[in-house]
Amino acid sequence: MNLQQIRAWWRRPARVKGALLIVLGAASPLHGQPTNSFPLWPGGAPGALGEQDKDIPTLTPYLPAPDKASGAAIVICPGGGYGGLAEHEGAQYARWLNENGIAGFVLKYRLATGGYHHPAMLQDAARALRTVRARAEEWKLDPKRVGIIGSSAGGHLASTLLTHFDAGNADAADPLERVSSRPDLGILCYPVIAMVGPFAHQGSKNNLLGPAPSPDLARELSSDLQVKTNTPPCFIWHTDADPVVPVENSLLFAEALRKAGVPFDLHIYQKGPHGLGLGTRDWNPARRHPWTADCVFWLRLQGFARY
Repeated sequence: MNLQQIRAWWRRPARVKGALLIVLGAASPLHGQPTNSFPLWPGGAPGALGEQDKDIPTLTPYLPAPDKASGAAIVICPGGGYGGLAEHEGAQYARWLNENGIAGFVLKYRLATGGYHHPAMLQDAARALRTVRARAEEWKLDPKRVGIIGSSAGGHLASTLLTHFDAGNADAADPLERVSSRPDLGILCYPVIAMVGPFAHQGSKNNLLGPAPSPDLARELSSDLQVKTNTPPCFIWHTDADPVVPVENSLLFAEALRKAGVPFDLHIYQKGPHGLGLGTRDWNPARRHPWTADCVFWLRLQGFARY
């Protein structure tokens, strides 16, 4: 759908919109449940360069079975170096969260390959959090239990929101913009963290900030330098053998959390390539990486996953 079609859809009666959503969702069922993507800004995203698919950030809800639901939700930011979106770090995470009673919302955010740089990606992530929180009653969710998870560059985006959230603008004309964008927790999977220093991932940095960002902007987007005492609790994991994003990225962020007195779980596994996802690129519960069990244990302690 282009932006003009989306605007026309948004003006339709509710019963017509519902029928159309069923048709759109039928192409990607999850155990018989439609997964309906919708635009974060029906009238067009701020700073949009056009009306093509690349210009329209979306959110796709995956809801757990009602008898399993914990009432918690997590926004999912797939990785891809800010140049693409890795499917195995999106929909598969949502399915795994659903197994544990947590609603997953996969974010399609704007990318450098579409002509975008910061702050477009952060705007999309913040809008996603506001949307889930604002519509919590509709999805039978607790607005005080909305987290974020991201992998690789998606982990950087998640960590950026964890350190750059706001309480919402009470005077905003758009009701969604009055809602807080603060995640209640964060899960960072082999995340890009640093935008300065020897451990910065140059590909993600170039895509996010352009080829010659100012030193001040690079520091502002280095999440380890932006942690404060009100940063939400985090679960962080990485492999020591990661050849793409050095493990020091996770260590720097954990050290910053420790200094700020923010609760966290840090797991460094000895072996494993970058981009592990749940353990395999295909959907294979029998080959889950141990981080998934460690994270569920932590999510239970946070009141997100059911025992």
